[in-house]
Amino acid sequence: MNLLINNYGSFIGKKSERLVVKENGKVIQEVPFHDLAQLTIATGGASISSDAIKMCMEYGVQINFLSITGQPYAKVSSPQLTATVQTRREQLMAYLDQRGVVLARAFVAAKIKNQVNTLKYFSKHRKEAKQETYERVMTAAKKMEDTARELDNYQGEKIDDLRGQFLSVEGRVSAIYWEQVALILEGKVEFPGREHRGAEDPFNSMLNYGYGILYSQVWSAVILAGLEPFAGFMHVDRPGKPSLVLDLIEEFRQPVVDRVVISMFSKGKKVVLEEGKLSADTRKELAVKIIERLEATETYNGKKHKLQNIIQSQARSIATFVRGEGKYRPFVGGW
Repeated sequence: MNLLINNYGSFIGKKSERLVVKENGKVIQEVPFHDLAQLTIATGGASISSDAIKMCMEYGVQINFLSITGQPYAKVSSPQLTATVQTRREQLMAYLDQRGVVLARAFVAAKIKNQVNTLKYFSKHRKEAKQETYERVMTAAKKMEDTARELDNYQGEKIDDLRGQFLSVEGRVSAIYWEQVALILEGKVEFPGREHRGAEDPFNSMLNYGYGILYSQVWSAVILAGLEPFAGFMHVDRPGKPSLVLDLIEEFRQPVVDRVVISMFSKGKKVVLEEGKLSADTRKELAVKIIERLEATETYNGKKHKLQNIIQSQARSIATFVRGEGKYRPFVGGW
């Protein structure tokens, strides 16, 4: 399970083989370490004992720290979670050959397909009630699919030769996507357009917080797969920028976060910001729903799997691909 701590002043310790969470000196939760997958601390004023950290590392439980805006600012993981060095060597070399091109194209294509499927998911519920909205969204989805086909027209020896073209396609499609999201949410929330860090409107603030939780999940999966988080393909290398994490997260933004946030506002969720930030109760509610979504199932390789397990499988699939041991198929969620 993924354990989320978001109450100010919480204390996390250990008792025998169990992680213990206390508030105001009272035990509110006990979880066996062998049942934990990740521990995420998304509040200020919390503390964790060194014994609890040690046990988490022994059981392979990564610890994530998020700010009140959802930005990950620290991660604790065992130095033993490195798999084989061969994977990282091949990952670095893949940047300079066709493997990098294949992966980058797959990440962008999957993102676009998931954007299209998200629009189809929400528009199908409006087919009867709002026929005009349904038709406009479906027309836009068709345009997005047509634009995505341009990806196959660009050929090159390495990703540096093609990044600009791929980003052009991704940018044009995303502009259409967010326009349609605004149409779907018309009358429910004011959506000024997609804004990242520093967003001060409710919708973007919710998206950014949700992406922060997903970001930690993907980073953990990348580490467990033995990959180098800072050596991506589609995203350029910059100091402190985990470009591979940003690459892989593109396959899961819409199925995990956008679905949850759009649904909340579609159902009339009212979000009031406090000093430009989400309230503690709102962050807690959203985090719970994101975790629930990660534990929901999607069809993957012909079977139903939890989304959190699919994320891990996709990271391992990248590792397998760069080692030349299999193909890479991006994840596309259903609608």
